[in-house]
Parts: sequence; structure tokens; C-alpha cells
Amino acid sequence: MTFIRSPHFLNPSCFSPHQSSTRHFAFQIRAQTAPQVTVTAPQSSSDPNPGVIVIGAGLAGLAAATRLTSERIPFLLLEASDSVGGRVKTDLIDGFLLDRGFQIFITAYPEARKLLDYSSLDLQKFYSGALVYYDGQFHTVADPVRHFWDSLGSLTNQIGSIPDKLRIGLTRLQVLGKSDEEILSASEEPTIDMLMKLGFSDAIVDRFFRPFFGGIFFDRELGTTSRLFNFIFKCLALGDNTLPARGISAIPEQLAQKLSPNSIVFNKRVVSIESEESGLPGVRLENGELLRSKFGVIVAVEEPESFKLLAGKDKPEAAPRKPVRSTVCLYFSADRGQIPIQDPVLLLNGSGKGIVNNMFCATNVASSYGPPNKALISVSLIGLFEDLSDNDLTGQVLRELSGWFGEKIVRSWKHLRTYRIGFAQPNQCPPTDLMKNPRDRPGVYVCGDYMTSATFDGALVSGRMAVEALLKDKAISRI
Repeated sequence: MTFIRSPHFLNPSCFSPHQSSTRHFAFQIRAQTAPQVTVTAPQSSSDPNPGVIVIGAGLAGLAAATRLTSERIPFLLLEASDSVGGRVKTDLIDGFLLDRGFQIFITAYPEARKLLDYSSLDLQKFYSGALVYYDGQFHTVADPVRHFWDSLGSLTNQIGSIPDKLRIGLTRLQVLGKSDEEILSASEEPTIDMLMKLGFSDAIVDRFFRPFFGGIFFDRELGTTSRLFNFIFKCLALGDNTLPARGISAIPEQLAQKLSPNSIVFNKRVVSIESEESGLPGVRLENGELLRSKFGVIVAVEEPESFKLLAGKDKPEAAPRKPVRSTVCLYFSADRGQIPIQDPVLLLNGSGKGIVNNMFCATNVASSYGPPNKALISVSLIGLFEDLSDNDLTGQVLRELSGWFGEKIVRSWKHLRTYRIGFAQPNQCPPTDLMKNPRDRPGVYVCGDYMTSATFDGALVSGRMAVEALLKDKAISRI
């Protein structure tokens, strides 16, 4: 995946004269086919009373199951839906791979590097930077380490001042000099406050940081903790933004394929956790069946659902203290010749106007995301826009993007699907604890990205930590 030749980012025929890129780059993307991956798992378990019951087959639950497998501890992984992944899923629609929401995998995630086979995922790279739409033009923001000449040429553009761009380099050096543990436990403040204290101008905050990190946090106000900003900033400095060639769901599917046969049961919804006379908890299924654990239960579901499951006679149901993060993702198809974006770059809305936050052409990153000669366009909004129907929302997005690229191009796009994701990410505004104790009560352990950092890596870390806490408490010897 080396970038080797150089046409241009944007097709100039799609723009009026004032809509032009400040720089021109290009990359050769390797041709790929779209392989079909199936995770098979039985619908019943050979052991009705397993050692550990894990509730939820998202990344956290799969990471917990992976660690239990390495310790040779029998477990049963219960999943309410018909597939693994939780929020990390991909749908195949008309030959296109549609990830459920804007999701990018950063290769420098430390826990992911331990658990995943990157070569098998066939990770396809984004350009290390972005194009920012502002004042009717697209302006380049480039990683100076990976694209020095690009960044040098963009020093004087309107996306912040030269001192702003130097401060980005200094911030990079500062986070690289700290361990992950130091970053996640450091004193914290809202990201917006930290950026202002570091001396960044309103221009670069509004035109770059809000759409870029706002798109990662689903929080354009940048109230998210500075701990999470610094952790992600460090990972971005060390790694690449990528997509697996088979879709984002290839990540949980790979983890599931490592698990033992008969360990995952789909379409089994847990409605409560119940105490047993033995002192160990069991779980009650929606059909009334009671499953008993020998060592304990690991709750690996989304934060709102965990509050329901962890409530009991002596513990009322908790409620989120902060509103969760929501997003809408719209997908469009087009002929490959009918897109203005020719390379694997993220486009940000730095104008401060409209509802689009960011967009990119997925088939420019990984051609396997669409049929031959077809392009897949992903557009992301922050919030749910519940007052607008899908049709009205689609129309508003297309009108807005017509102002970016010209009506002639955009009107040829075909709407494929709209995803409204009510719980896209936990709210991690200060105060936070990004290293929560996974022990909830005797025999019950909790994991999920809300327990650590709201990232792929945080979910994986939390699953491991839950198992480690269970092993320590039970002093379980390897079987």
C-alpha cells in the first residue's frame, strides 16, 4: 500500500473556478475483490453451566472470550443478535459494504496490535491528513512526517496560522513522550479548553479540530476529555487510519474465528443477572431459561443496556449522567467517473455551516467496498436529527454537497441507506475514569468502551481487564 504516483485529489472538472484544491497528490490503490467471510457458531452449547458466562459479542465480549480461551477456561458467549460485532458491523447492500456508521481503524492501537492479525485484515490506508472545505475551497491539512512537502505547501492556507501548525507538531512531540497509562490517568479538562490553553487560534479550532476530532468523538463542541484527545492524537502520530478490505466487521469476525467451537450462542437475550445459593451469579434469558456459571459472569454490552442488567433488588437501575453520543451516516453510490474525490482522503466541513461533518469515498480507500466501476460515498452527521425524516435528511445533505461539488455531479448519486445510531459512543466529558475497576459485585465483572477509552482499543482492553479481575478473585487455575 505504497503511494506511488500522482494524479490529483479532486477532479477539477467538477468545480467552478473558485473551488479548487490547494495541493494535488495521488496514490495508487491496489485492486481488490470483495471476499465473503462467514463466522459460524452453533446455536446451542454442550455445557449448560459453563465456567464463565459472557454477555455480548461486541469487541469487549470477544476480547474477554479470547483471554478466557488463552487461559483454557470454559465459557459461553451469549449474543442477542444473529452475529458478532455489536456496533462494529458491516452490511452487504447491492454489492456495497456499508459499515454501520463512520468507523476508522487506527493501526497503532496497542491492544489491537496484540490481538489482531493485521495482514489477514488486509488494511487499506487513508491519506494521512484531510481536505477541509472552507470559504468555497478545499484546503489541505497533511501530516508533516508522512507528507512533508504537502504540509509545507499548506502552511499558509486558511486552515489556521503558521504558529498553529507548529503547535500541532509540538503537541505531537508531547504526547509521544508519554506512556498510555500516563495519558489516560493525567489531569483532564475539556479538549476545547486544552486547545485554547495551548494557544491554538479560533480559526484552526473551528476549521480543523471541530470537524476532525468532533467526528471521532461525535462531539463538535469538543467537550470530550483531553485524556481521550491525547490518546487518539498519539495513536494517529504512530499509526495509519485504515479500513479492513472486507469491511469494519472483519475485526470482530477475526476475533470470533479464534474461539472454540460451541462457545458462541446467537439470538439469546439476557434479561437479568440473578444470585444463586452458591454465591455465584447466573443469567436469566428472555425465554425464561436460567444459566448458571461456575466462576462468574462478564457483562459486555453497551452502557445503557448494562445499567439495566446490573440493576437488582438491592441496586436500582443507574442512568447515564451525560447524554450519549449519536450520529447519522448516509451512503450513496455513483459511477466511478461521477465522483469528485479520486483518492483516499477524508473531507471535513470547516465552513461552520450546514449539517455535514465529514465524508469520504470508501471505494477510494478499499475498492472492495463496491462493485467494479462503482463508487461508495459515506457522509457523516453528528446527532440524530430526529425532527427530519430520512427522505428530508437525504435531500438536505445532497443540496449541501451540491454547493461543495456542483449539482451536476451530486444529482447523479443514488442513496443506498441511512443509519441513525442512537448510541454511537459513550459520553466521555470530564470528569472521567478511563481505567475503571471491572468488578461490579462478587462474581460479576463489566467491560466495554465506557469502562476505559471510547475507542476500538478501549473495548479490547476492557475485555481483557474483566477476565484478569475474575482470575485474580477466583484464583482459577488453568484447566
